[in-house]
Amino acid sequence: MESTNLNFRAAPDEVLNLIADYVDEYVVESRFALDTARLCLIDSLGCGFEALGFPECTKLLGPVVPGTVVPGGARVPGTAYELDPVTAAFNLGTLIRWLDFNDAFYGETVIHPSDNIGTILPLADYLTRRELAVGREPLLMRDVLTAMVKAYEIQGGLAIENDFNAMGLDHTITVKISACAIAAKLLGCNREAIVNAVSQAWVDGQALATFRRAPNTGPRKSWAAGDAASRGVWLAFMALKGEEGVPSALTAQRWGFYDVFTNGAPLRFQRPFGTYVMENVLFKIAYPTAFHAQGAVEAAIALHPLVEGKLEEIESIDVRCHRSAMIILNKTGPLYNFADRDHCLQYMMAVGLIFGKLTATDYEDAFAADPRIDLVREKMRVVEDETYSRDYLDPQKRSNANSIQVHFRDGGSTSLSEVLYPLGHPRRRGEGTPFLMEKFEENVARVFRGTQREQILRVCLDQQQLEALPVNEFVDLFTVVPK
Repeated sequence: MESTNLNFRAAPDEVLNLIADYVDEYVVESRFALDTARLCLIDSLGCGFEALGFPECTKLLGPVVPGTVVPGGARVPGTAYELDPVTAAFNLGTLIRWLDFNDAFYGETVIHPSDNIGTILPLADYLTRRELAVGREPLLMRDVLTAMVKAYEIQGGLAIENDFNAMGLDHTITVKISACAIAAKLLGCNREAIVNAVSQAWVDGQALATFRRAPNTGPRKSWAAGDAASRGVWLAFMALKGEEGVPSALTAQRWGFYDVFTNGAPLRFQRPFGTYVMENVLFKIAYPTAFHAQGAVEAAIALHPLVEGKLEEIESIDVRCHRSAMIILNKTGPLYNFADRDHCLQYMMAVGLIFGKLTATDYEDAFAADPRIDLVREKMRVVEDETYSRDYLDPQKRSNANSIQVHFRDGGSTSLSEVLYPLGHPRRRGEGTPFLMEKFEENVARVFRGTQREQILRVCLDQQQLEALPVNEFVDLFTVVPK
């Protein structure tokens, strides 16, 4: 049998051009997007500061080789580390993502756009220090916020219409693509080099979603975004050195992304790239868990006063959610670790019902040993509500609905507790922002004291002051002196 492979190199794929054109040419003018970017930045850093209290996270931080310091490198906020930009991206990306408390956005794929901050802030810090060392102008925090808007838009644009989980891939593939594109632009790559970098990200080895799903849920889900962010930076540096790209990375017959992962179907995009994703981002304000569970926990806690002291009298518990939550969070059977618990809808709702709250430490082994939690979990029946599923994907609604009702052995029931739009949803932005500020201030206080804490709050709570600040001066605010 004769086989011929036509060795004709085509022009870059349309998706590569689409991303490169947006990164290279689009001017972010939306004041709302830039204001929201500041909230995302400070909230994400705060999430990282809280994560510093968890040894399973901090053991992963620092240089690859212990003791290595990179003079003029990138600082990791909340630590004393000074690292190369690739390793710093892993560090900050891991801190931000560890507790599942950073912002979110969803479509066919659920993502966490602030994962890109792990790429953007350390790289901008490194580049600023490099420029200042030779007498050139620094990057400003306005540049960081602009890069964030674009990174959010690329990642979210990929997620809205494309179900990467159905391909068996972890959603952090979208982090790698967006992070790589933005890193290439920050490094000063021209349009051709940006195309080359992004093409390499598409053909790079993509993570399987199995470490985020039963029965293999484990701590990798908390550092996978840091891994993707750092890989994006590394590929961008390769492109800067002149590494050629893979023009038909998606469309090549047999070997391209489409034929390997999508049965030949092209990626779909709901809208042109602009500022939509940043303007519609979802904040996790009250509870450290997947955004799908924010409303579920809120609804469960509302019933706490009605079930407190009556746990033994519960006959059954009806829970309704949308399809994506059913796939990602619906989990029965033993829960083996922190990561297992913060991705179990029944566990989180049980804690809310029993204790009237949910915090990061409630996923620890000692807390989870309370036998009442599993007893309540076992009484739950979780089903999909088709209306919730439809409204979840409706671009005019983008709801994230959950409901819960408790039935007692004597035939009585609680009222139905339903939350259509959790506190961090754009429809509740005015209500949620003051709580978001409280969350940030509490997280800053976990690490910083006195004058340093006051300086951080003064800058971070003032949009104009923050935007005008050189990146290195901003990052220096969060430096921890080695003990």
